[in-house]
Amino acid sequence: MRRLLILGISGLAISAAAPAFAHHSFAAEYDASKPITFTGKLAKISWVNPHGWIYVDVPGQDNKTSRWAVEFGSPNALLRRGLRETDFPLGIELTVAGYRAKDGSQTINGTSVKLPDGRTLFTGSVGTGAPGDTQ
Repeated sequence: MRRLLILGISGLAISAAAPAFAHHSFAAEYDASKPITFTGKLAKISWVNPHGWIYVDVPGQDNKTSRWAVEFGSPNALLRRGLRETDFPLGIELTVAGYRAKDGSQTINGTSVKLPDGRTLFTGSVGTGAPGDTQ
């Protein structure tokens, strides 16, 4: 019985700590002093928890295309703001604004996306710690 109790308590402790490992803050991964905006073609979408992602092929000055990974808020939060996965068909041209990753990779925390129909939609997480975020 005592062994079962110890296993139960250990399981609860591990499951309580798991969300802390799985999630991150804006300031841990992104640089608020490095805003970026680019336009490119949507190459891939991953509408999954805990964050949605899009991947955009952006043409460079050297005529080479680079793929940028753009982190969005959670799919549920995006849905509440009116964004649907169907708003992002592959191949559309869109403009993305956000903040660069601290590690220098071609990854950003997206704050907004402008779709071909002219809509500009907020794509970030609430309470990220990004500049201007009052949450």
